[in-house]
Amino acid sequence: MIRAGDVLRIALAPISRTGWFRRFATTALPPLERFVARVSRGRVQLTAFLVPSLTLHTIGAKSGEPRDAPLMYTADGAGRAIVAGTNWAGARHPAWTANLLAHPDAEITVRGRRMAVRATLIPDADRDATWAIMEAQWPDYRQYEHDSGRTARLFLLQPVRRGGTPEP
Repeated sequence: MIRAGDVLRIALAPISRTGWFRRFATTALPPLERFVARVSRGRVQLTAFLVPSLTLHTIGAKSGEPRDAPLMYTADGAGRAIVAGTNWAGARHPAWTANLLAHPDAEITVRGRRMAVRATLIPDADRDATWAIMEAQWPDYRQYEHDSGRTARLFLLQPVRRGGTPEP
């Protein structure tokens, strides 16, 4: 059965890859996401109306300060989340990817539930299979990587118990 969200996602995916949308999204969406998250106490994200979304809570790689990033994610079917550092096809890696490389123990909030995770960079040998999983959710998502001219960092977020032990 095709849901309304699936139809909307399929229709919007090509638009999301246009230059004007990327310019709009990179400036307008972050403040809107922060406002909605604050009002809903983290239970609602605008992007979640189209795709599964989470807020990644990291420690700044350089500053050591807490940082939050609203992100689209893809479930891997084994209770983990996959996130891609596409940065709207920007030439630079998003800061949150450097934060995860420096501090792989992080937290995520999904539908108002906060949980500890450990981030692992997806190895080169698994990238094509990982992109295929992600593109089943958001068609042509990898085009952001191609348009950026760089290799996007892909991470697997494994839920862990507080203290770092992986959850079963």
